[in-house]
Amino acid sequence: MGSSPINNKLIIYQVLPRLFGNTNTTNKNYGSIRENGVGKMNDINNNALQQIKAMGFTHVWYTGIIEHATMTDYSEYGIHNDDPDVVKGRAGSPYAIKDYYDVSPDLAVDVPNRMAEFEHLIERTHNNGLNVFIDFVPNHVARTYASNNKPPHVRDFGEQDKKTKAFDPQNDFYYIPGQAFVVPPAYNPGGDWYDSPAKDGHFDENPAKATGNDAFTATPSINDWFETVKLNYGVDYLNGRKSYFEPIPPVWQKMHDILLYWASKGIDGFRCDMVEMVPVEFWAWVIPKVNTQYPNIIFIGEAYDASKYSTYIFKGHFDYLYDKVGLYDSLKRLIRDEQHATIWDINYVWTQESRDFSEHMLRFLENHDEVRIASADFAGNPWYAAPAMIVSATLSTGPVMVYFGQEVGEPASGSEGFSGNDGRTTIFDYWGVPEHQKWLNGGKFDGGLLTDQQKLLRNFYSKLLNVAGQNEAISQGKFYELMLANRHEGSGFDERTYAYMRYTDKERILVLTNFHRFDKELYVKLPTELIAQLKLSGSKTFTDLLTGTSYKTDNVTDGLKLKLGPTSGVLLRF
Repeated sequence: MGSSPINNKLIIYQVLPRLFGNTNTTNKNYGSIRENGVGKMNDINNNALQQIKAMGFTHVWYTGIIEHATMTDYSEYGIHNDDPDVVKGRAGSPYAIKDYYDVSPDLAVDVPNRMAEFEHLIERTHNNGLNVFIDFVPNHVARTYASNNKPPHVRDFGEQDKKTKAFDPQNDFYYIPGQAFVVPPAYNPGGDWYDSPAKDGHFDENPAKATGNDAFTATPSINDWFETVKLNYGVDYLNGRKSYFEPIPPVWQKMHDILLYWASKGIDGFRCDMVEMVPVEFWAWVIPKVNTQYPNIIFIGEAYDASKYSTYIFKGHFDYLYDKVGLYDSLKRLIRDEQHATIWDINYVWTQESRDFSEHMLRFLENHDEVRIASADFAGNPWYAAPAMIVSATLSTGPVMVYFGQEVGEPASGSEGFSGNDGRTTIFDYWGVPEHQKWLNGGKFDGGLLTDQQKLLRNFYSKLLNVAGQNEAISQGKFYELMLANRHEGSGFDERTYAYMRYTDKERILVLTNFHRFDKELYVKLPTELIAQLKLSGSKTFTDLLTGTSYKTDNVTDGLKLKLGPTSGVLLRF
């Protein structure tokens, strides 16, 4: 295990700096950096960081810091241009890394000084009482990868590869010998707006390299990660996935050095991309090695196979993993009011899927890969997610994450470019994020343009996240499931209402949520065992930490009656 303090609950704010500080509202489909504007690291100033801190956040994940392939020309700064035929969007994907040792020039006010601007951002974030995560993308690189900024002793990926071999444990890439790479014929880089002599449907790569999403072909499709190349960690995928980990493959050592390089900048952790596409043996080797030099560095893994969670936590040494296929998917069905949605799915996540390591699961309702809650593709109304957000933030001591704009109900409407009208905020294009820009308010970060409803929503998030991070029952306490005890007649509990306790010796909070889109009368009883354990008796007053509303029972053993509004919840301290 990494040596992060598991009992200090992480409240993470995911920020895409390219979009976060952008005040330009043009939003032209496939617009250039000059047309649509771009956010800078320097935009994330002390005022912005103080507002983020006040919301209850403890960590900021700066997404897209490391230099990636782009259609924007930075050749005057000695940065080679990327062929647009293998770049997605005018800005390019932050997950098609072009130089592991450099910062995206898009994010700098003074391009030659971009690394210093990033170092100042880390310092500024720390000075405002917040910690810093950045991405680590281990599985693939941009097709145009070439490091200008690597230390003198570092050899680039592929520099010493035997390109005549499809697989060699000492190669950095996988090859398709005798075949040249073919750009997907349907691809129109930059859309109809973009005209460039380099946009010729051809990219010179012979022999072709395997594509990032395990497409071992010279002709990946437009739905593949065709702009990326798969890295070789010593697994021969085409021959029964046979592994060659002795001697240590060169990619392992190169990635170890890259992690140490960024750790030396003073960051506090890595959000590691698609960790299951890289052998767990690599993580088991590299994380302890990094932790020997930087014992407090946190590793978060993006993972989707619930059957392997415990392996990546206990063998791979990840501090935290994404809880996407468990809690997120269950909550999404409830938020959307789907016919077969049930709170027993939440219970399954708690009692079966992650019971032994729930504190290692990162909960969220939005991130850059997922559809925005307020979009028509998800819920349409951001308030429908309020009970799910309460559960995400308070179910365990593990981290909770919010994506910038979520707290003001950003719907991500419109087609930005490579990112079509899909309910997601683009990671590929230059863009302004309209509802977030109302909070941004021209760089004042004061919410001056928000509607009253948006201010209420943001206040709800702020109250919830501050309670989650500061109340020891949530950040350190035990969990007690209350659904089985509340199947009694007249309880009001059903498939769309959920209840549990979080408690320590000093603090106890009763969490009640209503996913229905109408009021619900509930009659909650605490089990005899719990009453005895907490030595409860007599009359009790329950105060909702989100609104300050109080509820009273003359005898705690008789339970508590109350009414919950539609798609709402309470955190009752008593």
